[in-house]
Order: sequence, then C-alpha cells, then structure tokens
Amino acid sequence: MTRPGTGPDYALEAASPAPVCGVDEAGRGPWAGPVSAAAVILAPDRIPVGLDDSKALTERRREALEVEVKAAAVAWGVGFASVEEIDGMNILKATGLAMRRAVEALSPAPAFILVDGSYRFDLPAPVRPVVKGDSLSVSIAAASILAKTARDRVMLELDRDWPDYGFAAHKGYHSSVHVEALRRFGPCPAHRRSFAPIRALLEAAD
Repeated sequence: MTRPGTGPDYALEAASPAPVCGVDEAGRGPWAGPVSAAAVILAPDRIPVGLDDSKALTERRREALEVEVKAAAVAWGVGFASVEEIDGMNILKATGLAMRRAVEALSPAPAFILVDGSYRFDLPAPVRPVVKGDSLSVSIAAASILAKTARDRVMLELDRDWPDYGFAAHKGYHSSVHVEALRRFGPCPAHRRSFAPIRALLEAAD
C-alpha cells in the first residue's frame, strides 16, 4: 500500500464493499477519436508500485505499468464509445457507455465502483464519484493508465489511416498542427462532428 502523502492508496477501496473497482476515462476532450474507459479490481496485496494519474506519468512508464496492472489485477476491462456514438448521444453519455462496457467486461463483477470525477454515472453497481480520484485511489489510477494506453493505440491506428492530421503526436487534442491540418484538409471520418470547432469548419464549408 502506498504511504499517505506519496500518491494514491487503497484506503477508499478498503472502505467500500468488495469487490470494488476503480473506473476512469481517457479522451473526453479531443476533437477526434473514440472515448475510452477502463475498470480495474486490485487486491490489496498485489498493487503495482508507482501507480498514479496517467497524465503524471511518461508514455514509457504508462506502458510498463499497463503490463503490471494487467498481470496483477483481480480483473480489468476496457471499453470504448465510437465517434459516431459520441456525435449521436453527446460526450458525457458516450463516456458513461464506455465505462459501462469496461465494467461489464469484469469477472468477477464489482459490488461497488469508484469513478474519477464528480459525475455519478449509471453503472452496473453502486457508484461513488471521487474528485481527483486518480491521485487518491490506486484502482482509479490503474484504470486511468489502461484507458489512456488503450486510446493512444487507437489514435496511432487512426494516424496510419489519416496521416495528414498528426494524430500520433497530439492524439486528437487541440494543437497548432491539428488546427492547421483541419484548415487545409477539413475533417476526416475520425473527427467528432458534434464538437464546436469541427462543426464550425463544416458550417463554413457549406
């Protein structure tokens, strides 16, 4: 267990009905690509060292911890919601759908769910939202790593399909390279047409 003050620990899990899973998402903000989510059940005596919010880790460290989490976890699952689902139902509902898919992939099923953030998503077990949960709970931190690495791999695939946009570098987020590519080429099928910057480009082209 991580010592208090040095990063996320198992305290929230220990205070919750077992088995408890941590859930986090990656990719709510980008202009392109799916949103991903992961769910992880950890045992208190098999917690990989160095778990933290995925954004606080280097790409190499995330990839190493992904392997360790998958090997050590009681159960883990990853789910996605597609660009079409994001555009059809909005990003918040699509995030909840990705989370549900991740949780439903777990065996055993969780009795309780810790979710990063302040929103209480409708998931297959009771939910406790935890603000900044990926810096407090090792299970949420582990989920943040799996969600991020899974989505990054998808963005690398999209970069091969649509090399003009630089998805491998910026992963679909706002960047000067991305903006310039959109101005030159317009949106591709990987772009979220419901997002304001992409919608504005499409309206300007009409």
